[in-house]
Amino acid sequence: MAIACVTTRASLGVDAPEVTVEVHLSNGLPAFNLVGLPETSVKEAKERVRSALINAGFEFPQRRITVNLAPADLPKQGGRYDLPIAIGILAASKQIPAQALKDHEFVGELALSGHIRHCHGLLPVIVDARKQQKIVVIPLDNRCDADLVGYQKTFFASHLQALSEYLHGQQSLPSIATGLQWVAEEATSQQKCLSDVIGQYQAKRALEIAAAGNHNLLFLGPPGTGKTMLASRIVQLLPPLDYDEALEVATIHSVAGQTIPTNQFYQRPFRSPHHTSSAISLVGGGSHPKPGEISLAHRGVLFLDEVAEFPRKVLDCLREPMETGEVIISRAAAKLTFSSRFQLVAAMNPSPCGDTANARASQDQIQRYLSRLSGPFIDRFDLTIDVPRLPEGTLTQQHQPTETSQQVAGRVKAARERQLTRAGVLNAELTGKQLAATGGFSQTDLEFLEQSVNKLGLSVRSYHRLQRVARTIADLAESPMVERSHIAQALGYRAMDRLLHSLQNSY
Repeated sequence: MAIACVTTRASLGVDAPEVTVEVHLSNGLPAFNLVGLPETSVKEAKERVRSALINAGFEFPQRRITVNLAPADLPKQGGRYDLPIAIGILAASKQIPAQALKDHEFVGELALSGHIRHCHGLLPVIVDARKQQKIVVIPLDNRCDADLVGYQKTFFASHLQALSEYLHGQQSLPSIATGLQWVAEEATSQQKCLSDVIGQYQAKRALEIAAAGNHNLLFLGPPGTGKTMLASRIVQLLPPLDYDEALEVATIHSVAGQTIPTNQFYQRPFRSPHHTSSAISLVGGGSHPKPGEISLAHRGVLFLDEVAEFPRKVLDCLREPMETGEVIISRAAAKLTFSSRFQLVAAMNPSPCGDTANARASQDQIQRYLSRLSGPFIDRFDLTIDVPRLPEGTLTQQHQPTETSQQVAGRVKAARERQLTRAGVLNAELTGKQLAATGGFSQTDLEFLEQSVNKLGLSVRSYHRLQRVARTIADLAESPMVERSHIAQALGYRAMDRLLHSLQNSY
């Protein structure tokens, strides 16, 4: 019976479910039928496979060919099924030995000449094949993905002829290099150092606190005061990812059709979308759901410059992922989950004309401008920092050397280690119960904080966020207990509340 089965893998979010390609050759008029819920890009594989086999020197069977992609209820798209379909036809027509396909998985797109081309999103394929200890054959152009995973049973093919010779046992295919020394952790680039920022000591301190506790941060100030410059330096303060975290981040980027440079494999992502971005580009989605900017910023930083220029509906889409750490995209065909545990850093002007001092805008115009950010969205920032204009003469005077990013990163790393040792999570992720058990607050200090929150008109969420920030300040000071000065300092990082309060009192 002229039938062959070849194993490959589909793309379903960050997962790669197994797909069996069944090829049957039967008598009858020559035909090529493809079934199993293939989309247009997969249906076109018939012509690519036909030309590739003929141009690579193989015989294309002049029989009735039926190809089934199982399971039939899983949508299939892309050119990744070209190679397994071609291998299945060769095995069914006995041009290659069928027993050589055992424990093998094939993924790749074919050129009309028989060359095997690069495919997007193969990192999940290699990860899932490693879990099942299968031998996976992928295009040579995807070598970068394979080297990141480090799975020794990954082999590369560049042409159908070379792959046929491998399956006949006549030659071997190239595999990955042993070890991962070439992607070893590198020292963080100091091209963007915190010492480059003149003045703004309170903002630098807030940046350090945000990095130490993984807190969300909003910079508020007139144009040209260094808000964007400060935000772009937070990645240098964060510790590098470990291997599992880096592979998780690289998998999301691979699904989105992006590659991470090998020298930045351990570096936390920094995403900075333009304010004209749509909700789908931020959250993810589409007819074939892909991760958005917040998922691409997973375990890193999402920076929204000129955040007030973003549409309000777009910003409100971030509220739920900021709390849950994941995005769930539901479609008729599938329900996909993308991780989105990111740190939000934003910057904005306090008024539509840039500054509230000597402003051309009226109080009503400023109020309308600030109302572009909803109250619940502002409530999710742990720190809102005023970044004022520098005093006259600051730019021309001689400056004493200030702390570098490397020096601050050392304190941030030590503070993070204290948090993980004490509670197992960073301070920004502490629950109310964990705060009560491990926070180190005295009863009188909590009463003081509650009175302050009520006086400022803040929410219960802000009450807990202030506790987390105060706990981070205490960790940076190497203090086991949170003192009143730490709480007072946390209350000082509420620039947006002060601005809104002053506008209300001006009426």
